[in-house]
Amino acid sequence: MIDLGPLRLSLMVATAATGLIVAVGLPVALLLARARFPFKELLAGVLVLPLVLPPTVLGYLLLLLLGRRGTLGGWLEQSIGVVLVFHRSGAVLASAVAAFPLFLLPARGAFEAVDPALEDVARLLGRGELSVLRSVTLPLAWRGLASGTILAFARALGDFGATMMVAGNIPGETQTAALAIYDAVQAGEPLRAAVLAACISTISIAALAAVQLASPRRRTSP
Repeated sequence: MIDLGPLRLSLMVATAATGLIVAVGLPVALLLARARFPFKELLAGVLVLPLVLPPTVLGYLLLLLLGRRGTLGGWLEQSIGVVLVFHRSGAVLASAVAAFPLFLLPARGAFEAVDPALEDVARLLGRGELSVLRSVTLPLAWRGLASGTILAFARALGDFGATMMVAGNIPGETQTAALAIYDAVQAGEPLRAAVLAACISTISIAALAAVQLASPRRRTSP
């Protein structure tokens, strides 16, 4: 009997990480798409850096930040007693950071594609900024936002390097499916590795199909 506990944990971690990504990424994407301020593109470059950094380098940098001697990790432990390293919350945060660019890039593009004239019409009709966002901007940008959300979920589901560096590989606690596959290969358990790999691959293929459905329709040549 193959233990699917790591797969369930991966789904939980990816779901929580995706929620965190959307909560932070939506206002950030809107800010980058609409606001003008110095060093905006430098900030955008820093935010998408996890996309090109080696996962172990990203994990190491997070470990420096979130560890007990790190700037944020030390403050969290001393202030409210929260320890992120080698804990599921650390896995969620590491997965969220690694997957964040995959939401930010399409979300920013989706907001930039919304015609500002339509928002101006809503303002002329007396709508406030929040109402314009809710009734005009978000409905017109939903395909890009949905694509980014699905891509971020798929990336968080399969994260390996950053999660292992920050949360460790503790069976039953922080061992996600990607880490369990690595362990199964090292332990000479090909069936266990194959089952988990097949589950992750199936979910990823379904996610990519959903992205295609959510993407804006391409015009076909007459």
